[in-house]
Amino acid sequence: MIGGMLRFLAVTVVGVVLVGCGGGQQPAPAAKTPPPNALRVDTSKAGGLTGRVLFDGPAPVNPPLKMSADPICIAANPNGATSETYGVQDGGLDNVFVYVKDGLGNYYFEAPTEPVKLDQHGCRYAPHVFDIRVRQPLEIVNSDTTLHNVHAMPQANQEFNFPQQIQGMKNQKTFTKPEVMVHFKCDVHGWMSAYAGVVDNPYFAVTANGGKFELKDLPAGTYTIEAWHERLGTQTQKVTVAEKESKDVSFTFKPAAS
Repeated sequence: MIGGMLRFLAVTVVGVVLVGCGGGQQPAPAAKTPPPNALRVDTSKAGGLTGRVLFDGPAPVNPPLKMSADPICIAANPNGATSETYGVQDGGLDNVFVYVKDGLGNYYFEAPTEPVKLDQHGCRYAPHVFDIRVRQPLEIVNSDTTLHNVHAMPQANQEFNFPQQIQGMKNQKTFTKPEVMVHFKCDVHGWMSAYAGVVDNPYFAVTANGGKFELKDLPAGTYTIEAWHERLGTQTQKVTVAEKESKDVSFTFKPAAS
């Protein structure tokens, strides 16, 4: 009884300290004013990209996650759990972040007001790789009955680090600068990991269903398209899209050197 009370008090104190150091609700940043020469996309003339990220080689084995330190996490994963690093199916690679890195010039895009949700469920971050716009709200939720600690470690944006002790807790954050990628971890459960691609345009996707992706309503122009994977690095290519043109693009990753 005494031990449980001491643990509760310790967690509470840590929570208060961490909330004071960047937790809690973050006020939304002021809306960005469009530059005088800003352009808007005419979707009636726009084209788009569809494609796949392929994996050349046998599918790597994702190692098992060691959750023995927390009985709640073990109970949530009765058949065990593995890393989500390599999602290879039908020759395609999932969980790759694909986006327009360069070429949009003076086009201006307002940030969505609908939050992106990052959940902690079964002692895992969901989704493992996700996309979000600059100044778009990020809602972080704890769906588990155990303590999690949300620690974002950006390079260009402001770092934040706060606990979520109770099931159903929610915190909201925003990023003010583009950054590919922002790594999230849990300081309580070392295996928990997620990555956010923060961009200032709507042309991005996370590959799924065998490495597939689509970038819609892209105005005519020449662009640098980048594909990012957490272990295999990045690949880029130049793509020119004409008005109303739909073009196929593919990237091919190979197994990482041992």
